[in-house]
Amino acid sequence: MIYDDDIYLEPYKEEIVRRYRKLISRRDEIAGCGGKLSDAVNNHLYYGVHKEDGSWVFREYAPGAVAIYVIGDFNDWKISGEFRMESAGSGNWELRVPADAVRHGDLFKWFVRWDGGEGERIPAYATRCIQDPQTKLFAAQIWDPPVPYRWKCDFREKIENPLIYEVHIGMAGEKEGISGFKDFSENVLPQIARLGYNTIQIMALQEHPYYGSFGYQVSGFFSLSSRFGTPEEFKEIVDAAHSMGIAVVMDMVHSHAVRNEAEGIGRIDGTDYLYFHSSSRGDHPAWGTRCFDYGKDSALYFLLSNCKYWMEEYHLDGFRFDGVTSMLYYDHGLERNFTGYENYFDGREDTDAMVYLGLANLLVKELKPQAFTIAEDMSGMPGLAAPVESGGFGFDYRMSMGVPDAWIRWIKELPDEKWSMGDMYYRLTDKRADERTISYAESHDQALVGDKTIIFRLMDKEMYEKMNLGSESLLIDRGIALHKMIRLVTIGTAGDGYLTFMGNEFGHPEWIDFPREGNGWSYKYARRQWSLRDNPFLRYGRLWNFDREMISLFKKEKILQGKPVSVFNDEEKQIMIFERFGFFFVFNFSPVNSYRDYRFPAPAGAYRTVLDTDWKEFDGFERNERDLRHFTLYENGENYLSLYLPSRTAIVLRESDGKL
Repeated sequence: MIYDDDIYLEPYKEEIVRRYRKLISRRDEIAGCGGKLSDAVNNHLYYGVHKEDGSWVFREYAPGAVAIYVIGDFNDWKISGEFRMESAGSGNWELRVPADAVRHGDLFKWFVRWDGGEGERIPAYATRCIQDPQTKLFAAQIWDPPVPYRWKCDFREKIENPLIYEVHIGMAGEKEGISGFKDFSENVLPQIARLGYNTIQIMALQEHPYYGSFGYQVSGFFSLSSRFGTPEEFKEIVDAAHSMGIAVVMDMVHSHAVRNEAEGIGRIDGTDYLYFHSSSRGDHPAWGTRCFDYGKDSALYFLLSNCKYWMEEYHLDGFRFDGVTSMLYYDHGLERNFTGYENYFDGREDTDAMVYLGLANLLVKELKPQAFTIAEDMSGMPGLAAPVESGGFGFDYRMSMGVPDAWIRWIKELPDEKWSMGDMYYRLTDKRADERTISYAESHDQALVGDKTIIFRLMDKEMYEKMNLGSESLLIDRGIALHKMIRLVTIGTAGDGYLTFMGNEFGHPEWIDFPREGNGWSYKYARRQWSLRDNPFLRYGRLWNFDREMISLFKKEKILQGKPVSVFNDEEKQIMIFERFGFFFVFNFSPVNSYRDYRFPAPAGAYRTVLDTDWKEFDGFERNERDLRHFTLYENGENYLSLYLPSRTAIVLRESDGKL
């Protein structure tokens, strides 16, 4: 159990065991003793709309309803007895109509009546929704293409160390507007493969009424967002990625739901508690959304079936669960610091949410043993990425969310000459030894309006005038150098995986700002300007070259399979050196000083440089000979390497066989 490896958890042994027993009890209750969760959570196969025995069947779970009608294109959106659902008992409603009564592409909704009210609703289990471009209202859609999609690639690869390229389909194109699945498949996915990433993490796939929510205020949990294209077009992306050896992970939002009643599942039967907590506990005070009651069967089966649906329907390889901190605590972790273990066991934890997360992780592994899950948690809850059988929650990885925060703090608050190598190494490697983690210097969060990307913090407005190759600017030179070094030291010290957000690898300028009233509903900043990367007269493409070589090196040599081991940190000279999986990483963060004959201990042998941030193709000055072999020196009973370390550069060396 997790408390066996962490003595600081010993005082909380009883609570850890209690949580574990509740999880196992709930699993057995759902699956039956010895049964499988994956056989027991199939709500998506029952509710919604399906073809059965030559008929179309509409179903909804709505115990608070007194009547439900199906309205749509097929009956001129009129309430009629012919399309009235019948009660099937236990809160279930059902309607069967002949197969020719509805057609592929027809739009429809429920019209629900309850004691004291009535209204149009979208089916909770709708698998496709369409937004009217004029009214902005959503309707469900019958999706029954005459030729079902045929999968081409049976992807069974186990990704041991995820190298994640985080993407948003809608803003992946360069034109001002919403890009789609086809454009992404043709123009972006091949570039991800060229860079060497082995995983894409896709945001905003679940349907959401407000585009600017970045997909984090979900209305249709089973609906692939139609603003990007069709289910078949998304399946083509997954198939193509798999054929390139790239796993596909989606951002799963189960931490809350959009408040909107016309588009979402709130008050679908007139009550506010069918899937959520009632009263104020069902309202998220910071996000203005609804909070699931994970202890209710209705919510638990809904969310577990949702996981199964996405994996089976779209052949996904796992999930990154968003907003886990908000799920774990009754107060959503708001306005408090998690400074000690007592904060995780003070009675403010939502055990039902913990049980759900454990069940979800067990389910994912049952469905696809090589799949993996990632938790986004800011609190540092112990055991989150530990196996269920060890008293953990079962996530394969957790995001190292303190790393980007540290980079913002260093860049924003300290002059370069005050950067401490010891503090930097500690912060970058400060991870629980019993959990696997994903490190990143910046994700989409750092690029949003109100924040700044690393490149923008380093260069600011000078980016607009001095990013051409012929310009001379000390500020731009500094930004280019540190942009490469920050990424290299972040992946070099990463726990078990690495992530970047699309475009950040080449220093995409400016911020992300989705169309809204405040910017005149403009798409100017909700896109990626790939032409900057491809322009041979600009520096962006050289940053892209560096990212490609860095990722390819880590992927080919499987460097993340080892753990970083500090050689030493020279505070005075701002030198950081560590070894990992047979590679030496040498950083000179000094803004002004270069060092000749800089010595550090290394095993006897010859070494060669495999990556240098100062190479010309990376917009460096190439101050070291790239084909030079470095031989250790033996002095005073120790072997040393002696190197020339130019200011603001980093090199990666490995032992050579003596051949060029």
